[in-house]
Amino acid sequence: MLKVPMLFPGQASQAVGMARDLAARGGPGAAFLATVDEALGFGLTGVMYEGPEATLTETWNAQPAILAHSVAVALELKALGIEPSVVAGHSLGEFSAAVAVGALTPRDGLALVRRRGELMFAAGQERPGTMAAIMGLDADVVKRVCAEVAASAGVVVVANHNSSNQVAISGEIAAVDAACEALKAAGAKRALRLNVSGAFHSPLLEGAAASFADHLAAVPIADPAAPLVANVTAAPRPPPRSCATASGGSSPRRCAGTRAWRPWSPASRAGSAPASCWRWDPARSCPTWPSGSTPR
Repeated sequence: MLKVPMLFPGQASQAVGMARDLAARGGPGAAFLATVDEALGFGLTGVMYEGPEATLTETWNAQPAILAHSVAVALELKALGIEPSVVAGHSLGEFSAAVAVGALTPRDGLALVRRRGELMFAAGQERPGTMAAIMGLDADVVKRVCAEVAASAGVVVVANHNSSNQVAISGEIAAVDAACEALKAAGAKRALRLNVSGAFHSPLLEGAAASFADHLAAVPIADPAAPLVANVTAAPRPPPRSCATASGGSSPRRCAGTRAWRPWSPASRAGSAPASCWRWDPARSCPTWPSGSTPR
């Protein structure tokens, strides 16, 4: 059995035709996909395979579609003898990661992200918003420019630190558009509006996060079979409920909070986690990271 780190995608990675090839070829991925519509109570796979794109992009469809595709791929890899040594996911992808390591059942994972999408859409209807990816500009500059724009144009904040070269911003539509222009003037190489239906990871979704916490509290969450890295802290979270909460931690802010993704390095191990969290015991201890490294 080969064990490798697995990173699961988030919203805006959906596309018409997704998982159609897996469904057609048979195997464990296809078997799982055949259960998705019954689990959700509507024909999601038809939207995944055939569209229309506008329907697939609606967040209550996009979220379970991406999770379904991700889990199907993970099952195909498992059949080939490839399993996760550690998992993480971009926002929504953390739920797919939780399913991949058994912290959530596939059925619960689908239901959770469907409800998450419904709540996020409702919040977006109440306070419309959008997101944009900013490339080639220091995060501190992005934060400063967003604050300057927000003073006159409305809510716009840094939402995701995707890499040293890419930051996502989120907020009210006019404010995000104004920030994109200001950031390009400040030296950004690109400012690209994302294909999302709301201002995810911004204060506009705080109400959705609170409602989702109530829904999540009723869902059983098991010990993961491998370490699951939380979005909010970039730290491994083996305990049952902390690895798949709405925030990636103990508070339900994954819908509304800022997330940071940073490179791993062996040097980052010192001081990044307690010594007791450098060994993984599926019974309930903590992880050993691949090649002796941990996330910062």
